[in-house]
Amino acid sequence: MSTSSTAFKALGDSTRRAIFEKLQERPLAVVDIANGLHVSRPAVSQHLKVLKEAKLITLKTVGNNNIYELNREGILAMRNYLDRFWEDALMNFKKLAEETEKNK
Repeated sequence: MSTSSTAFKALGDSTRRAIFEKLQERPLAVVDIANGLHVSRPAVSQHLKVLKEAKLITLKTVGNNNIYELNREGILAMRNYLDRFWEDALMNFKKLAEETEKNK
């Protein structure tokens, strides 16, 4: 499975999307990520594992704390995937505009 497919699949879960959005603000420890979520801390850890495997987040250890932050690699893979559709849409629009102009 490609990086973008794995990333989109990982974000298909609302709890993982909430975690991902929390990490958009700044890197956080598990306890801070779990704060305000309606799932147990072990469940948060499982969701973090899925996000990490999808290359959407990274883990670094600072002292005794595991700090999670967004990973550009997974985000760029999703963006590149979506950009293909945008580029195709723009190309089709350009062709339609040129044909319309030619038929005037």
